[in-house]
Amino acid sequence: MKWFERGQKSTTFSDQMLKIELFSQLTQRELGIVAGFVHRRELLAGEVVFDAGEEGQALYVIVSGKVAISLPGQHDAPLAELQANNFFGELGLLDDWPRSAQARAVAPTELAVLFRGDFERLMESHARIAAKITMQLARHLGLRLRQMLAHGSHQGTVQ
Repeated sequence: MKWFERGQKSTTFSDQMLKIELFSQLTQRELGIVAGFVHRRELLAGEVVFDAGEEGQALYVIVSGKVAISLPGQHDAPLAELQANNFFGELGLLDDWPRSAQARAVAPTELAVLFRGDFERLMESHARIAAKITMQLARHLGLRLRQMLAHGSHQGTVQ
């Protein structure tokens, strides 16, 4: 499957997704299966991916471009700026809690989007692949929690 083309250069979904930690344990064949569940989305600079308060419904992988994650009313001081091969919104695969921040494209951006419903279908039809992705997701969330706790302990509080 062709993932995207720009001029003479083209990349397959598998080639691009091998660079992403979340998909790093998958084989080429498994990545090909995942490609059937992922949607492509192109954004202009300034376009909102999701707003704080919206129900989380998907995980987003940055194929190209840049996305800023900001708290409401604090767009000039983003919490993070993510670039190609980063992913965000991962809790949207796991629950339906409202988003706590806004995600906005800082530059023209291409995303690979895995919606919760598609992930649930992947779990039903290809449990082993979904288990590998879920394990990587758990490792990622665990690392993030440890980093938050370490950061909080330096300030005397747990965030």
